[in-house]
Amino acid sequence: MLYFYEGDNLNLAGTKITKYNAIEVKANIDIALEATTETSILVLQGKPIGEQVMQYGPFVMNTKEEINQAFEDYHKTQFGGWPWPKYDQVHARDKSRFAKHADGKEEIKSS
Repeated sequence: MLYFYEGDNLNLAGTKITKYNAIEVKANIDIALEATTETSILVLQGKPIGEQVMQYGPFVMNTKEEINQAFEDYHKTQFGGWPWPKYDQVHARDKSRFAKHADGKEEIKSS
């Protein structure tokens, strides 16, 4: 699977592909990609897992029961809880971008 997400144009074997679209390709067939400007694509590949897959909202599991359990777990803990004292926590506008990891480590984005 190829996902075209950046650039002005992309042609696959003479077919114009529009930005923000995925193209399914066969792994055993050579393909020619052409672009006239700098272009970015995401290449995704994988083998079928041979199991039932069920997706609902952001959750992907094997069964409806597992989806229901995932929703219950999320509602109980938000998958680890919210690390700030208020549910609607807002950070000061002058605080730079940061990430707070589960282990408590804070990562500050440098400018």
